[in-house]
Amino acid sequence: MDYIKKDSYGFNDLVEIMKILRSPEGCPWDREQDHKSIRQNFIEETYEAIEAIDTEDSELLKEELGDVLLQVVFHSEIEQSQGGFNIDDVCDGVCKKLIVRHPHVFGDVVAETSDKVLTNWDNIKMKTKSQKTQSDAIDSVAKSLPALMRSTKVQQKAAKVGFDWDDVNGAMEKVSEELSELKEAVKSSDKENIHEELGDLLFAVVNVSRFLKEDSEKALYDACDKFAKRFRKVEELASEKDINMKEAGIEVLDELWDEAKKISN
Repeated sequence: MDYIKKDSYGFNDLVEIMKILRSPEGCPWDREQDHKSIRQNFIEETYEAIEAIDTEDSELLKEELGDVLLQVVFHSEIEQSQGGFNIDDVCDGVCKKLIVRHPHVFGDVVAETSDKVLTNWDNIKMKTKSQKTQSDAIDSVAKSLPALMRSTKVQQKAAKVGFDWDDVNGAMEKVSEELSELKEAVKSSDKENIHEELGDLLFAVVNVSRFLKEDSEKALYDACDKFAKRFRKVEELASEKDINMKEAGIEVLDELWDEAKKISN
């Protein structure tokens, strides 16, 4: 088939094009890749798709989803060339998973609310993955996730068996407690303890975020954006006032920050 002359392409075309690229007559670079060599590509393409979602750019999302799909097909073709699974096995697995985890659609289980659906999903997931305890479920949370996201998932799984505060007040008090412990560690200049207490503080803050039904990853992302915009304004104000930021000192810069904050608000 002459792929150059086609007017439009489908999923099967993508699979066949990848086979051609990985073939002896194909692309030297594509042939050389393995799972680990293109691991970072998968991460980058996924985040670019997320950015398209955040910016509500439909055309960009279409493009970025294509790039993510390419990574799935690429990894599947690498595996098949090594005598492992292929893209059909990938599709087979996810289809079976969807059917098993939706017994209220494909079976006789009743689930009239989203909460009930999620409860069933978690129970079925534990059974199919041979997770006998909630500790097993916690251990199954991918360690490759961003730390804030992993913290949220770990806390959610612990909460399912009652290991949780009654309300956000308990979580907020824990933040104060962990902050005090971090201050003590800093006073003692105990680097190992500082590392541990800093982690405990961040974990406690994620807990507060979870109670408030806020996405801690998104909250920190937005805070970074806000800081960048205000910092740019601080630089502009410093330039207007002929202030050398490197020599001005933190008190002067803090005043500029407050001024920039008022302007941006």
